[in-house]
This record gives sequence, structure tokens and C-alpha cells, in this order.
Amino acid sequence: MFKSKRRSVAVVTAGLVLAVGGCGAGADDKSGPSDKGAVEPMPAPPPSKKLVEWIGDMCESTTALKNLRVKSAAVLKEIRNPDEIGSSAEPLAVGYISRTPLSVEDVERDLKDLGPSGVSATDRLLDAWLKKLKDVAHELGKVSPSAAFDDAEGSAADVDKLVQSLTPPKPDLSALTKNDSQLAAAHKRAERCAPGWKPPKETASPAPGSSGPLPKAADGKNTGACVDGACEVLVTSPVSITANGQTVHVTAANESVTFQTPSTVIQLGSPGSVAEFGDDLAVIVIAQHEDGAVLEFTTP
Repeated sequence: MFKSKRRSVAVVTAGLVLAVGGCGAGADDKSGPSDKGAVEPMPAPPPSKKLVEWIGDMCESTTALKNLRVKSAAVLKEIRNPDEIGSSAEPLAVGYISRTPLSVEDVERDLKDLGPSGVSATDRLLDAWLKKLKDVAHELGKVSPSAAFDDAEGSAADVDKLVQSLTPPKPDLSALTKNDSQLAAAHKRAERCAPGWKPPKETASPAPGSSGPLPKAADGKNTGACVDGACEVLVTSPVSITANGQTVHVTAANESVTFQTPSTVIQLGSPGSVAEFGDDLAVIVIAQHEDGAVLEFTTP
């Protein structure tokens, strides 16, 4: 019995030594890693070339719309104060109303060509832009350039209101870059996103509406619809058109549209320009290029 008790005491004593030794080793292990310092995270991979290009294209289109808003406000100011530039409000408004839808459609076409970016947030931004541009283009199509003859300032103001609504959807690109390091890096690398970036000046810039497809004419090639003096027709070859009692011979060439009556020859070279035949008839060039011209006949 006595031997058994001594053996038990020896076992307990050994256990205490092990326990104390274990605690000491644990304390030493905890202090080790803190001396070495925290491990730094791996740097994020650079954005793809495709994403940088996509972001640059988005910035360019956003800049184009910003410039359009500024220019639209300036033209409206001229229409409201035509005497300051030595002109009259009606032709200014006609040209402005004719050109503006084409400018909006150009940006819409560029954004459609972008395609998906591969980032859900920027793809949602693209969809929001396209919806806004589509809605504005639809409303602009309801404003006829001939409305300027009745109310130059009012019709131009309606168009400018639509243009001014073309502000970036929320959250815009700048906001998105604050929440995504890849977008932020792509935005920083895209030259066209730099503050103050301006589109390069073109040495031989075509007139608005002189490139791209011609817009659809309301009356197609049916020149007979012009007999009452109100129509919108497509002219692709020389043709005589009778409108409101006047017969006008029309020729659409590469860089101009020529209107001829027995007593008058008028040659126009840019969309928005107007040929007037007395107080009874006016013809507005909606769009024109080498394939023909879309013309609106109206009675002032």
C-alpha cells in the first residue's frame, strides 16, 4: 500500500512539471509572430487593356454630351438675342433643331458599339445611358424644324430642355471608381478620362448629318405628299416637286442640295439650312450626303 502511494505522488508531480513547462512554451510562441510584423496583402492585378479602352470610350461619350449641353445653351441664348450676332431667330432655330437630334444619335450609336465591359456596375451605367438617350432622341423627333417659323424661341427652348436632361445617370462613372479598385485603375490609365481632356480637332470635319445613314423621311420618296406644302421626303436623284402651288427642281449632290425655280437658284450645303421661296414656301435640309438628302417642305 505504501509503495502505491509513492508511485501516485510521483505521477502527479511529473504532471505538474509538464503543465508548467507547457504554459511557458505557449507564451514564448505567441510573442514570436508579433516580432516579425504583419504580412502585407498581395497587390491587385492591373486592369485589362480592354477595360481601359472601354472606360476611355465611356469618358469620351460623356464629354461629348457635356459639350453638347454647353453648346445648346449658347445657341439658345443666340436665338433669344439674335440682334447681338446680326441674324434673325428663325433660321438659327431651324438649323439648331435640325442638327441636335443628329448629335444625340451620334453619341447613342457610339455607346451602342461599346458592348459589355465585363463589370456589372459599368454595364448598368451603359444601359441607363442608352435608355436616357433613346428617350430623348424620341422626344427630339417630335419637334419639327418648321416649328421655328411659328415660335423660334419656344421650339428651341423645348429642344434645349431635352438636351440639358442628358446628364450622367447615378451612380456615374466617377462614383463607381471609388468603390472598385479595378475601375479606378482603368480610369486613371485612360487618357480620355483625364481632367481637361478635349477631343482632337478634325482638319476636315464633315458637316453634321453628312456622314452616317440618312434619317428616315416621314413620307419616304412620295413627293406627291408635298402638294399641300407640308411634307418630309427623301431625294436620291434629280426630281421636280410641286408644293403649295410652286414647282421646285431639286438635285442632291455630294456636298450640296440645289433648288431651282424659273426665277431662283439656291444651293445649300449643310443640314439645317433653309431655302425660302417668297412667303409661300420654305424647304429645310434635314440631312444630306452623297446618297441623297432628306428635305422638309413647309409653309412659313
